[in-house]
Amino acid sequence: MKTADGSFTIHLPDINEHYHSKHGALQEALHVFIDKGLNHKKILQDKNHPINILEIGFGTGLNAILTYSFSKKKDIKIRYTGVEAYPVSKEEWEAMDYGNLIEKGIWETIYEKMYACKWEEYCEIDASFFLKKKQLRFQEIEDVNDYDLIYFDAFGARVQPELWTEDIFKIMYKAMKPKGVLVTYAAKGSVRRAMQAVGFEVERLEGPPGKREMLRATKNE
Repeated sequence: MKTADGSFTIHLPDINEHYHSKHGALQEALHVFIDKGLNHKKILQDKNHPINILEIGFGTGLNAILTYSFSKKKDIKIRYTGVEAYPVSKEEWEAMDYGNLIEKGIWETIYEKMYACKWEEYCEIDASFFLKKKQLRFQEIEDVNDYDLIYFDAFGARVQPELWTEDIFKIMYKAMKPKGVLVTYAAKGSVRRAMQAVGFEVERLEGPPGKREMLRATKNE
């Protein structure tokens, strides 16, 4: 379906949930993950070191192609890992048409290359951007001190409350490097308290269109 900013998202009628905000898939991703996440982390991090990113909910690849676009503008190196339990089909991926919507279509071939990358292997998108897609449940992540930044883009707590618990955020905390940052569109008090319970310092930030607030969590050790 088309969202309010003209970009597309997938609607799952069985659970009445969208992959992205109906108020604007593109606007939400840019605000939450690129501005409040990647741009924030870029300012804090030594520019000579790549930023290692973990995306929880790879989905349609929107956050990945936006990250690629931002990395080209800012000349930063990215190692990107996207975790997805149920990969979307080729038809669904192509229907999103994000490659044409972003930067007037200049990244269309990059978006297609991201879909074509084999799962479970690092794929060289170019010399400064590496992508690895992993098919597994979020509860099965076993990485330790690997990531500078986490995009937490799971389905909402209304339909999958088990993905917004202390147990999940313990896994996220363990996977992050010291001073690592996690950003999410969510703002519920129960989510914030779960993050704080496992050691995160949590900020409430202005939300994207259609949402008053979002959360950013930092591993301060």
